Amino acid sequence: MKKLIFIYNADSGFFNSLKDTVQKTVAPKSYDCKLCQVTFGAFSMKDDWREFINQLSIKVEFLHKDEFIKKYGKTKHKFPNAFIEENKKLTLFISSQEISSTNNIPELKTLVQQKIKTLKK
Repeated sequence: MKKLIFIYNADSGFFNSLKDTVQKTVAPKSYDCKLCQVTFGAFSMKDDWREFINQLSIKVEFLHKDEFIKKYGKTKHKFPNAFIEENKKLTLFISSQEISSTNNIPELKTLVQQKIKTLKK
């Protein structure tokens, strides 16, 4: 079974989350995780993004970059990004550049939907 794994360009943990929230608020242009900026409010995932993810026909997982590296090892790909995991093999699905080109949830939803269509071919 395929799984879509989104990886944030941020580390896990309370203090990292607090630092990220402050940076997104005070200096959003200097913040490195477009996936975080687009899909998260100050303290939690935005409802419209959560609803979109829940209606997808594929299992979805979200990891911080330190969690991803601990679970799968280092990657040559920049974060944030998304991989497809199938039969314990990872394939880059959405690049950092593609995610960073989005500016809002509707654009990110469109990107994800277009990419998922390619899986069904």
